[in-house]
Amino acid sequence: MSIEFGREICGDLSSAETREWLVTNGIGGYASGTIAGLLTRRYHGLLIAALNPPLGRTLLLTKLDETVGYDNLVYALHTNRWADGSVEPHGYRQIESFALEGTIPTWKFACADALLEKRIWMQQGANTTYVRYTLRRATQPLTLTLKAMVNYRDYHGSTQGNNWQMNVEPIASGIKIVAHDSATPLYLSIDTATATPAHNWHYNFDLAVERYRGLSDREDHLHAATFEVTLNPGESIVFVASTEPQPNLDGAEALKLCHNQEQKLINLWKLALPETKQIQDRPVWIERLVLAADQFIVDRPLPDAPNGKTIIAGYHWFGDWGRDTMISLPGLTIATGRTEIARSILLTFAKYVDRGMLPNRFPDAGDVPEYNTVDATLWYFEAIRSYYDATADDDLLEELFPVLVDIIDWHCRGTRYNIHLDASDGLLYAGEAGVQLTWMDAKVGDWVVTPRIGKPIEVNALWYCALRSISKFARQLGKPYKEYDALADRTLAKFSRFWNPDTGYCYDVLDSPAGDGASLRPNQIFAVSLPGIGTKGYTPLLTRSQQRGIVDTCGRHLLTSHGLRSLAPNHPQYQGHYGGNQLQRDGAYHQGTTWGWLLGSFVLAHLQVYGDRTQAQQFLEPIGHHLLAHGLGTCSEIFDGDAPMTPRGCIAQAWTVAEVLRAWVATE
Repeated sequence: MSIEFGREICGDLSSAETREWLVTNGIGGYASGTIAGLLTRRYHGLLIAALNPPLGRTLLLTKLDETVGYDNLVYALHTNRWADGSVEPHGYRQIESFALEGTIPTWKFACADALLEKRIWMQQGANTTYVRYTLRRATQPLTLTLKAMVNYRDYHGSTQGNNWQMNVEPIASGIKIVAHDSATPLYLSIDTATATPAHNWHYNFDLAVERYRGLSDREDHLHAATFEVTLNPGESIVFVASTEPQPNLDGAEALKLCHNQEQKLINLWKLALPETKQIQDRPVWIERLVLAADQFIVDRPLPDAPNGKTIIAGYHWFGDWGRDTMISLPGLTIATGRTEIARSILLTFAKYVDRGMLPNRFPDAGDVPEYNTVDATLWYFEAIRSYYDATADDDLLEELFPVLVDIIDWHCRGTRYNIHLDASDGLLYAGEAGVQLTWMDAKVGDWVVTPRIGKPIEVNALWYCALRSISKFARQLGKPYKEYDALADRTLAKFSRFWNPDTGYCYDVLDSPAGDGASLRPNQIFAVSLPGIGTKGYTPLLTRSQQRGIVDTCGRHLLTSHGLRSLAPNHPQYQGHYGGNQLQRDGAYHQGTTWGWLLGSFVLAHLQVYGDRTQAQQFLEPIGHHLLAHGLGTCSEIFDGDAPMTPRGCIAQAWTVAEVLRAWVATE
């Protein structure tokens, strides 16, 4: 799928600044910006380094202000918006075209008859960004001047210069910048350029998206160095920004490695596809998502497992979350033919299981994970089941089985946050005041927006599947299994309590402090869609007519082009627009906002009920168009519940990409 824009988009600032690109380095670092070159977020930059992989993300190189001298004229290629609302200069007007070539954002700037190409990528496994400039067409030499704008702050933060003095000094290959005594140095290099140190703060860059999010919308950046180079027609130069004192300065070699990695990912995916499906029948945008999937897979090295892996939940601002990782694992790794990555992730997270629980999230600062989740651990079972179905890896099953036994035991006798099995009905109860444990986890101060204390429907569907899975694993390993079957049978016998005959769909939560929750929410879709539940797997939790009722109700009231609404529009607390300050945003987060990751489960539930693969795949088609907006070539976190369902939140979300991929492969 070609993602390419000409002047009709690039030359219109309102269009160009809402389309964002992302490149990543496999250890948690990234580079990102708008196709206009305009900063709109605090999270934009050419090098946001993961100084403590996969976290410790720090903005080092913000941008390059580029100017071209050609035929006695000067052309600004960069664009800045300032606090007073003015835009100066208007470099976006020189953009002839923008294209996303694989994962590499590529610009072509037209300056009279000269055509200058720019590409950006990162080195895998290193905090190193490459920016290559090639003079594709000209009738005389061109002079390129680059002003490097730097910073040194946490990627969530904001900088006011206040005469902050950084140490900027020339070195053999360019410029070395040290922000303060304990800072990681930044090295900026161009082999053939003249490098001149500078130290000029540029004040009051305007950040429009941060203002929309109710956050500080002003920031300062330091002009730390100027690079000047002359290019002849056909020549290329590579600008390198790195935390490495001696990074690879061979741009051609670095670019080849990037292309080779992309081709490897596509080849692995194709090998994993059903043999009966012709390549020409596959939508080309699916291939885009295979490349996007890799951007979330990063290293999480441990003392006894230096090759540990995890999944970044979303860019720009999420780290690795247990829930998101386990939900995303089947789509990002197994559906793409990368089962060895799945294995590494499963082993990595096994080391963090505590009192029968998987961590919810790993803080950006500090090493102590947070365990405030009821569903992440149950999704772990689903991830293992998915992996085992694809690999029949008995060795891994043997290694993880004691961990799984311990998890079930803890849930039966009770663990944190009142998570326990209710002996009276075999359903799992979770929650206490002031804590948010399910994926609907928005909390502002002491306000838990959707507490869902009691017996959430998706938690109990997952609990049932976990019990059936561990029974299957025990049989495979020759271990006792009847206890798990008995527990699953008890859950199955009472799951019908969730069915609400008055509404024709399921309660969202049973036995909450306020009674049974009858709000129409999407969580019931998992009682139909979870693999294993249905005619080819475990005994279904609901009757066929009830399953159809859920799919039809969700389709009529919750389905949008890009996912399912988190609350039905006719509910008095429904909010169809996501934006504003944190209170406003979190208040709407699960009260009507559309979630992209739920689309996969809806598609699989629809297939389960109706058995029509062609129709099921049709629900995925709008994602192909979505890849041309917001985060280019990837899938957004959330969307407004109201038309036109504008994308919001993270520009690239792991579980959205994963679930679309998983659903597409399943419908094949």
